[in-house]
Amino acid sequence: MTQTEHTPASDRRRRGISRGKSGVDERTRRAFTERMRVTAIGGGTYEVDSQSGHSYLVDLEGGRCTCPDHVYRGERCKHLRRVAIDVSEGRVPPPGKMAVDCAVCGVELFVDEGAHAPHLCGDHEFGVGDLVYDRETGNRVLVVGTPERRADDISIRRGHSVADHYSNADYPEDDAVVAAVYPQSLQFTADGPVPPSLTVYTFPRSRLSPSPPERSAATAAP
Repeated sequence: MTQTEHTPASDRRRRGISRGKSGVDERTRRAFTERMRVTAIGGGTYEVDSQSGHSYLVDLEGGRCTCPDHVYRGERCKHLRRVAIDVSEGRVPPPGKMAVDCAVCGVELFVDEGAHAPHLCGDHEFGVGDLVYDRETGNRVLVVGTPERRADDISIRRGHSVADHYSNADYPEDDAVVAAVYPQSLQFTADGPVPPSLTVYTFPRSRLSPSPPERSAATAAP
């Protein structure tokens, strides 16, 4: 779950509302200025702890709130408006998304609900052609594929998966996989690399890093 602090929506926006509040209706003004805590609880639903000490549930996509102002008066209440404000300003995830930390740098990002780890920000998501590092050996490898499969779902020998390999014991069994080659194994001709000379290895995604590990055995490629 992700929540905002129990504060006004934004000091900057609050000052703007205060200066020109004659053109803003009362519910919008209160949505910006009152102290509320918005918590994303999944499924497009948010819990709002209001300044009054009461808590309400907001269905943002459905435009519904459990507060009396909405239930009995049918108004688009300050709680609905506050959730919309916090979503639009990126403080809580929008419906269908959840907040997670990037597995590499720890920055918060919003991903699809139910998305498999590892979760990666734009600076650390691997793509074909990226040069990355094996955390176990320190060797640099070239990404040649990012199949949408898990480490425990890909067999590397009879009865054993990528996750079962002894060198992957410290990584999640349900980790996404990355296919990579060792650049030094590439052979080139006038027409480009020679595919038959290439051995493709499958790594758990979290075993690879965009930067060299601080400590590595720096062993030779397997």
